[in-house]
Amino acid sequence: MASLGPSEALLRAGQAHSIPWSEFRRRYLKELRDSRMFDRRNPTIKNHGQKWTLRLLQTLARRGTVTLMCHCPEDQTYCHRHILKEILEGKI
Repeated sequence: MASLGPSEALLRAGQAHSIPWSEFRRRYLKELRDSRMFDRRNPTIKNHGQKWTLRLLQTLARRGTVTLMCHCPEDQTYCHRHILKEILEGKI
């Protein structure tokens, strides 16, 4: 579900380490909470209701296992999927 990933600009900034992890985290959480239905920041990844998608995953996570995947290596410490995992576990 690409719509739950960070915006392309934020992803590039995070991958280039041009912003600290704490800033990436803050901005990613802000993007996830954005109330716009369509995300115009992403020319190639279209977000058609990420809040709905996030609520769906939270419901599924309460019922069973949800697997989060990303292009980052599995052992990469600084990856948005770790933040997403915390959200789904109710830690954020």
